[in-house]
Amino acid sequence: MEFKIEVVVVPVSDVDRTKDFYTRIGFREDVGFSGPGGFRIVHLTPPGSVASLIIGSGVTDAAPGSERGVHLIVDDVVAARAEWADAGVEVSEVFHDAGGVFHHAGTAERVAGPHPGRQSYSSFTSFTDPDGNTFVLQEVTARRPGRVDHVVYRSADDLESALRDTALAHDTYEVALGHSDPDWPAWYAARMAHAAGLGS
Repeated sequence: MEFKIEVVVVPVSDVDRTKDFYTRIGFREDVGFSGPGGFRIVHLTPPGSVASLIIGSGVTDAAPGSERGVHLIVDDVVAARAEWADAGVEVSEVFHDAGGVFHHAGTAERVAGPHPGRQSYSSFTSFTDPDGNTFVLQEVTARRPGRVDHVVYRSADDLESALRDTALAHDTYEVALGHSDPDWPAWYAARMAHAAGLGS
């Protein structure tokens, strides 16, 4: 049995204000539902994510602004910070932890700048939404062994590009092989997984 984290409910005071904030920085609105008694759900998904946020009215009894520590994973935290700063988000400077591993609570033990060796999992920046819910961007460039065993492409264009690159490499492989490769699906899978950093 697999257990997948798919939704985080974020407590907010003004649904429309918060929805505008997240859609402005590229989150996709997947669901907008209003029911009796002021019940409301807005389902928002960050670019490339399989997990989503839900905001609304009557969906949580947590205090608006009380969410802390939801992490959004990025390939390049410096570039991600710049992108959101350009979109008007008040985002912290990039930082790493003095201990070199995961960050402490709040701003304790923060050291300015990304991890000196850009060690995967070790560089961060943080931002808050209009209510003060706090999120962290974490740079992950290489996964721990066994951490992820599947590939998620951000778009159909990315998948098409990966398939085209693999097809060209496979053509060269078949020329060297001297005949067509009847096991080409396994070859494709191994090469695409390796390119995504999952090994083969």
